[in-house]
Amino acid sequence: FKAAVLIQQWYRRHVARLEMRRRCTWRIFQSIEYACEQDQIKLHNFFSYLMDHFTPSSSKERDFISRMFVSGESFKEAELEKYCDYESIEVPESYAGPHLSFPLLPDHATALLEAFKQKQQLHARYVLNLLHETRKHLKQLPNISHVSTCYSEEVTVCGDLHGQLDDLFLIFHKNGLPSPSKSYVFNGDFVDRGNQSLEILIVLFTFLLIYPKEVHLNRGNHEDHMVNLRYGFTKEVMQKYKVHGKKILKMIQNVFCWLPLATLIDQKVLVLHGGISDTTDLDLLEKIQRHKFISVLRGKKGKESNRHVEVREVNGESSAEAEAAGEEAAPGVCPQPLSAQAPSMANRQEFSRWVRQTVQEQIERCRRLVDVSESESEELTYSSTVSLVELDGPCWTRQEECKQILDILWSDPVPQEGCRANTVRGGGCYFGPDVTGKILEKHNLQFLIRSHECKQDGYEFCHKRKVLTIFSASNYYEVGSNRGAYVKLGPDLVPHFVQYQANKTAHTLTMTQRQGFPGHNSNRDTMGTTEKESAFRALREKLFAHTSALISAFKAYDKDNTGRISLSSWATAVESVLHLGLPWRMLRPQLVHSTEEGMLEYRSWLDDLAMERRSQEHIQLSLLEVIYRNRSNLETIFRIIDRDHSGLISFEEFHQTWKLFSSHMNVELTDDGISDLVRSIDFNKDGNIDFNEFLEAFRLVRQAE
Repeated sequence: FKAAVLIQQWYRRHVARLEMRRRCTWRIFQSIEYACEQDQIKLHNFFSYLMDHFTPSSSKERDFISRMFVSGESFKEAELEKYCDYESIEVPESYAGPHLSFPLLPDHATALLEAFKQKQQLHARYVLNLLHETRKHLKQLPNISHVSTCYSEEVTVCGDLHGQLDDLFLIFHKNGLPSPSKSYVFNGDFVDRGNQSLEILIVLFTFLLIYPKEVHLNRGNHEDHMVNLRYGFTKEVMQKYKVHGKKILKMIQNVFCWLPLATLIDQKVLVLHGGISDTTDLDLLEKIQRHKFISVLRGKKGKESNRHVEVREVNGESSAEAEAAGEEAAPGVCPQPLSAQAPSMANRQEFSRWVRQTVQEQIERCRRLVDVSESESEELTYSSTVSLVELDGPCWTRQEECKQILDILWSDPVPQEGCRANTVRGGGCYFGPDVTGKILEKHNLQFLIRSHECKQDGYEFCHKRKVLTIFSASNYYEVGSNRGAYVKLGPDLVPHFVQYQANKTAHTLTMTQRQGFPGHNSNRDTMGTTEKESAFRALREKLFAHTSALISAFKAYDKDNTGRISLSSWATAVESVLHLGLPWRMLRPQLVHSTEEGMLEYRSWLDDLAMERRSQEHIQLSLLEVIYRNRSNLETIFRIIDRDHSGLISFEEFHQTWKLFSSHMNVELTDDGISDLVRSIDFNKDGNIDFNEFLEAFRLVRQAE
């Protein structure tokens, strides 16, 4: 009996240690992931600030900057069709991959699946043709799709896939392919991070066209080309399609902005990617012209310009086009004189009627100028029809509409009541159970299904089971780190979950590697040694990247300049620099290996971190620290400047971007001075700047400092 008690005590302590280790590892992965997202939004806000405060010296300069930073909005309908003309691309006889012909049939989908399993690639002509047909279909869909379990046995909802094609294959293997009796809702974040994002898009778009009533796609926060620049999808497309990659990216950007924003199942279950806020209004979401928001990150504008831009937005112009039209009208573009003095915005109903009248007048004027008949030009989308029909209602600004979309794509639920800014991600909000309750009551809903967050079991309930998070990318952080899951809903709307791990390696891990224990719940894989080591490696890299700031923080606690601080001070100082919200005292044994009498020699500890990095890169230590800290931002900046995604920055692109930076920094440089600068960065003298040259120039500048 005593032996049994001892074994039980040992077992419980062991399981408790494993659980704490698992939670710490999970928090490290998640904190670093969210910090990266915050950096992306800060970087975007920086460029937005530059754009708002930069005064172009000529219309050519203005157009170039607009095209560079407002990519995707600069193409009108006809221009996009011409630029992405798939019919002009020939398929060679030597091509051995799958072929597509439209309208698509189920056989085309199965052929694609088999081809992708064999690592084959779909020809660029078929990719562009598929994107063209997908765009045509999406334009006819409402902002909120409606699904009924009356017409199929059940509806399957899948969460984030993030370019992990094996997870999609496993879902289809377990649950069956989409069909008239099997409906699917894919809840956004199809791309980025994984290396088969494009294949996932092709498969999903193919099934969408074959079964338009059974397959439904929601937009996620990664269906945004500004986010794609940082997280890998842009790079993936350009690597796979070196000749036609730019056309494919341009079409994908346009397709993304036409994706529906949410799905309603039996009018009782709301499926959206991120979450809600205390200002979320489903009636407004139904009426927004969603295609205006190619990047919701770009929707934040100054308050003063909102009302001015609003009239032009209703007329179908983007904000960039409105600015460009301010001084001179481009040839062939319809002039936009207002029919009469605009009424006061205080009377919204009168203003709305005036806007509608103005829209009709401008449409008629353009038709007469370009000699287009009414039947040829009228291709009303669902959202534009709703907007015109409901225009006598409230008149919303672009900023308010953007916030609606930003909140449903970026928000996260929290246990605390209320709604506050999502400071961890940098976008959206944190919403509490009271916010959930109000939305459910207002719209007579039973519960919400959202994705957006990796969960160890692939799913998680919160807010008294009124909010369900579903995440379908297994092994998201590392092999064995988490299960993927999907949820099935029948007519009773009771959720049934299926969990899985797609990577074969995850199933071959030993019990010790999984950090599991015989008799442990088989439905719960715990974080393994591999994941733990990977998490702490990432954390040590983060610490090394902030060496200089850490030294300053440590010195504040080392008043006598002894080079030693207490472990408590170490934990406080590290959090003050990294702001990751981690339990540093608990993590200390994994990060600090040698102490004397509870004191840490912080300089030798930082030297140990540096040795790990220097063994990999033979670069001056201070430069290596700066590059580790800024590499992701530098790569994103490079891709933003590289407007055509060629992997090279032209002299003109660099010239115009540097003028933008110099105006912000109040540095006066002549055109000749900028030309000398760009030539000095072009080390191989090929007339372009690649990323290595860009990074090398950054290092040389740091050395000069």
